[in-house]
Amino acid sequence: MAKRKSVVEVGESVNIKSFVPKTKKLYEEEVVKKLMEEFNYKSIMAVPKIEKIVVNVGWGEAVVDPDSLDVVVDELTLITGQKAVKTYAKKSISNFKIRKGMAIGAKVTLRKTLMYNFLDVIINIALPRTKDFNGVSTKGFDGRGNFSFSIKEQVVFPSIKYDMIKQIHGMDITIVTTAKTDLEAYKLLKYLGFPFKEKE
Repeated sequence: MAKRKSVVEVGESVNIKSFVPKTKKLYEEEVVKKLMEEFNYKSIMAVPKIEKIVVNVGWGEAVVDPDSLDVVVDELTLITGQKAVKTYAKKSISNFKIRKGMAIGAKVTLRKTLMYNFLDVIINIALPRTKDFNGVSTKGFDGRGNFSFSIKEQVVFPSIKYDMIKQIHGMDITIVTTAKTDLEAYKLLKYLGFPFKEKE
């Protein structure tokens, strides 16, 4: 029996690492100044910045088809430009036939250049490609300056080709910032070009 080739091996991908991180340049050249003026920070070190972006895919199908999770890991690796890792159940849930320690998802934590590259793709390609997209809700702030939202289908990313897909899946994305308030985090992301809904 031939060994299964991963999506990473067979897919035609857009290498996210090759993207120029426009959001990083924008942050350094424009956003820092805007935030300094708006919030009167005493030091440039106090200006909020993005610390990391966490991308998570929950995959319940792994309960009945463990091998299907390998495809999800490969796709998340293509999407983010960094090797994804499997996530494991912290406790057993009998109703869903989940046992403690069972692989049930995939996760990536992005920092520095890869983080900004991924943000570029999210802002300029993935979200605009989303069906009936009219902005991201601002309700995803957590009260501590971090923001979470979801993307329903992996096909909106340029590195995923429709004919490679076995099953549609979404992902949860959390942008962790150093902002002390949600307002500061909102302004940081807004100035970076994040497409929030104007009115809710």
